[in-house]
Amino acid sequence: MKLLAVYLLALCLALPAAAAELKIDLGHGVITYSSETLLGRSDARTIEVPADVAFRRTMHYRAVPLAALLDGITAGDHLQFVAGDGFAAEIPAALLLNTQGSEAWLAIEDPARPWPALPGHGRAGPFYVVWTHPQAAGIGPEQWPYQLASIRRLAGVAARFPALLPDPALPPDSEVRRGFAAFQRTCLACHTLNGQGDAKLGPDLNIPHNPTEYLRADLLRAFIRDPQSLRRWPQAKMPGFGTQALSDADLDAVLAYLRHMAGRKRGG
Repeated sequence: MKLLAVYLLALCLALPAAAAELKIDLGHGVITYSSETLLGRSDARTIEVPADVAFRRTMHYRAVPLAALLDGITAGDHLQFVAGDGFAAEIPAALLLNTQGSEAWLAIEDPARPWPALPGHGRAGPFYVVWTHPQAAGIGPEQWPYQLASIRRLAGVAARFPALLPDPALPPDSEVRRGFAAFQRTCLACHTLNGQGDAKLGPDLNIPHNPTEYLRADLLRAFIRDPQSLRRWPQAKMPGFGTQALSDADLDAVLAYLRHMAGRKRGG
């Protein structure tokens, strides 16, 4: 029986994985794409991605231009990219339609040629949003969602989650408002705040306690830059945010926003 079990396990590992499916809903019905269909598209091509965010090295992918799958979106639209692990990236359509030199691609994992495992965090497939020349449009690491399961056109974050909004009396150019914008790019993909947000990967950042209430400012800043510098945990999923992903000014603004929201708890 033991030899039979080993044989069956080896057989399962040798078989190619089944084609995966990606669901896209832009407001006029859900369209489902299989990996087989996407790999067979006429606009699929092999691209090179230097310094890939997930794999941390140069990667080559079979991919299609993401904009080709988002027919009808305009620069004023807002899209949410939901991963199988609960990661939910909020990306303005203007970033995907930019003409500054960055281009978003949907990388498709071929079931017969699976991608290698990620460094310490499982697998990136079956679908992964990657960018060529990301620096041209200031693309951050949270805008590279992998294990992608669905893409949806939705109202913006402020309209969907009013409990995230800072005090409306603040001036438009306040540091707190700049921090709210940076929070949406870097934190909301994994965390909720005041119980609002669609991500299911990390804890709420205001309920019951805001991290600014129990961590010194220097320790919190260090934790965001390198989580392992504060708590060593091999299975931790939170990445560090270097200055290319989150400038010192943006980090200060995020902390200002969090301190501000500690006084605006809702939904606890």
